Amino acid sequence: MNGALSDILVIDLSRVLAGPYATMLLGDLGARVIKVEQPGGGDDTRRWGPPFTAHGESAYFLSANRNKESITLNLKDERGRAILRTLVAGADMVIENFRVGQAARMGIDYASLSQINPRLIYCSITGYGQTGPYRHRPGYDTVIQAQGGLMSITGPADGPDGAGEPYKAGVAVVDVTAGLHAAVAMLAALHHRQQTGQGQSIDIALFDTQLSWLVNVASAYLVSGQPPQRHGNAHASIVPYQPVPTADGYLMLAVGNDGQFCSLCEVLGLAELASDARFATNPQRVAHRRALLPLLEARFRTQLTAHWLERLLAAGVPCGPVNDIPTALADPQAQARQMVQMVEHPVAGPTPLLGPAPKLSATPAHIRSAPPLLGEQTDAILHEFCGYDDETIATLRRDGVI
Repeated sequence: MNGALSDILVIDLSRVLAGPYATMLLGDLGARVIKVEQPGGGDDTRRWGPPFTAHGESAYFLSANRNKESITLNLKDERGRAILRTLVAGADMVIENFRVGQAARMGIDYASLSQINPRLIYCSITGYGQTGPYRHRPGYDTVIQAQGGLMSITGPADGPDGAGEPYKAGVAVVDVTAGLHAAVAMLAALHHRQQTGQGQSIDIALFDTQLSWLVNVASAYLVSGQPPQRHGNAHASIVPYQPVPTADGYLMLAVGNDGQFCSLCEVLGLAELASDARFATNPQRVAHRRALLPLLEARFRTQLTAHWLERLLAAGVPCGPVNDIPTALADPQAQARQMVQMVEHPVAGPTPLLGPAPKLSATPAHIRSAPPLLGEQTDAILHEFCGYDDETIATLRRDGVI
């Protein structure tokens, strides 16, 4: 089946993670994505490793660049920019993550390219956005995690002497979420264009993204005026909502209401706790968590994780195992949902990749092609869009334009 975006052409000028993640999502949904890379090097992540495949392909690059074609263009050369303008003339979307002002200096910003294509949707991803006092600063995921407050609430609970060591998340969550915001905004702009015929520019900032997904933590501060604290793996507003030790490891509990707490107590053989005034309601459990948790943990330690999982799930108590990455990817649920798929790579051969998360009934997201080699489709794209013959392409390659 054709994807929902099979009639959409995206020119991807971005690199590393946020922009490539956004365009990968659009590609999963059927869009044709042409990734523009610097000759000789390409996306920085092509060299980020180990690990690499046996043929030298970076696992990092493979993670965010499926369903794309690669063309090499030297955008510092006017001939390279002329080729880009030809591509943009027939495109629906452009995405870039240049430093603020850099695209304008090359004449490939929204103001310039929209003159060629007024229907163009143009998305810029930067560290701090196109406005504000920090707009010229470089933006990196871990810096934004720190500056945007995430590291102040991540890690072990604060000790008696105040805040402990800050911790970053284990994945570049700001980059990934910025990519999600970018993809959503580009689809909203596409809908607007269908109604009005007008393109528009989109300004995505990593810093804005970080602040936006503080959600309930930020809201708690705005309502109470109390700065949020670290709670380790526990939840500030729900108890019990954290890993608990078992006889052979840990079990993650997520008891979200009083009825589930009653069921938990029944399974543990501690029914009296559900009627204890200190624990009967969630606000009371939050207030008395230090009294409650040792009672629960002592009982959990008496049996294996599998024992508790079976009984708690049967009783409708939300819980799950604390898996490592290999176990999570091999989980029967992950397999049933096709979250790991084998794709034929042009040099690496059969290569495992994560599968698309959205499941659409009529226009399913799917992997059509492996992440491309650097410049793999350059010649074909120049033939198709520019009408160049082989001799012209050879000259451009010799001159370092492609």
